[in-house]
Amino acid sequence: MNALNNVKSWVGSLTEIGLMLLAFAIVASLLVGSNLPFFGGVVANIVAMVKDLGSNGLVGLIALGVILYLFSNRSLA
Repeated sequence: MNALNNVKSWVGSLTEIGLMLLAFAIVASLLVGSNLPFFGGVVANIVAMVKDLGSNGLVGLIALGVILYLFSNRSLA
């Protein structure tokens, strides 16, 4: 059981790092422009994802709800 908690902690930490890098990429892309070497099209990809979810109507709304649920109800225990 300790191994499972250890893996859960690692996955939670990696997710936190990923979300921090995503936030950094969005801010850097908005400040510098879209031709950053490592964070190239982050804002364009997010806009495309939101457009796809919006064009799918109820299915897109349900998918957005699932994504928000997965990111909001995490615990790093």
